Amino acid sequence: MDESTKNSLIKLARFFDARQVGDVGPLGFRRSTNLTALLACAERLMAENIISPGRSTFMDLGCADGRVNLFFSYLMRISVGVELDEWTLDEYGPLRGELLEALEATGMAPPNKNVHLFHGDATDDAVHNRIIHETGLGLADFDFFYTYLVMHEEFAQMLVEKAKKGAVYMVYGLHKIMPRYPGFRLLEEFSPMEGVLALYEKT
Repeated sequence: MDESTKNSLIKLARFFDARQVGDVGPLGFRRSTNLTALLACAERLMAENIISPGRSTFMDLGCADGRVNLFFSYLMRISVGVELDEWTLDEYGPLRGELLEALEATGMAPPNKNVHLFHGDATDDAVHNRIIHETGLGLADFDFFYTYLVMHEEFAQMLVEKAKKGAVYMVYGLHKIMPRYPGFRLLEEFSPMEGVLALYEKT
């Protein structure tokens, strides 16, 4: 990872981690990814040549306010997100605007313009058809899938049917106990990365 990209991702991670939603408070049910931890994971994935910068394709199956999509926009050819709760997705625009101002003020590179977010159920074929129409990519064209530990089993079942062989399924929020999914191989040599992220490969 080049220094400019890393510095921008550090700034982005600090921006969103300061606005992280946890287990307490009025929005405690809506937990969000710690992007500082995700940055450490991404650096290792690049060092291991699992992520091919500018070539890999990424989909977040429950993207909330799009913070993980903005993060991966720096590293992926395309960064797609799907979110069921429209009011949560509505936060993307204002937060992105604040982030751009913060990055510009410090002379850092903004996220790439490769983020595509969709409102709907990530298991719904109608949503997948909208993604194909806008991006030209179907589920079988994505290299990486991401989810917080919500509906992880349902998403795994969908991906075992529709994702391509070798696709990587990243589940955030795991620690010592890591589930197994039929049709996927746990990448035990990497999991759990930073104590939170498990990686599975479609077999």
